[in-house]
Amino acid sequence: MERYLIESPHTIEDCERAVKEIHAAGYLHCFEWGCEDGNHSAWAIVEAESLAHARQIVPWMFRDKARFIKLVKYEIADQLHREEGS
Repeated sequence: MERYLIESPHTIEDCERAVKEIHAAGYLHCFEWGCEDGNHSAWAIVEAESLAHARQIVPWMFRDKARFIKLVKYEIADQLHREEGS
C-alpha cells in the first residue's frame, strides 16, 4: 500500500455538501477540516493501492480541485546509504 496526502478544497457554499458526501463515501473519519478557521478544505492521509484508488476517496464533484501527494518516509539509514553510493 502507498500513502497519500489528500487536500480537498471546497467553497463555503459547498461546505455542508462536502462533509455529507465524504461521510456517505465512508471516509469522514479520515479527514480533518479547516472550515471553522475560514479555510474551506479537508485533509487526510490515507493508504491506497494506487493514485487512482486515492482519487476515488474524494467525491467526484470535488475531485478536480483536490490534490493528491504520494508520501514517502525516509529513514536516516536510507540517506546514509545514498551518500555512500555517491
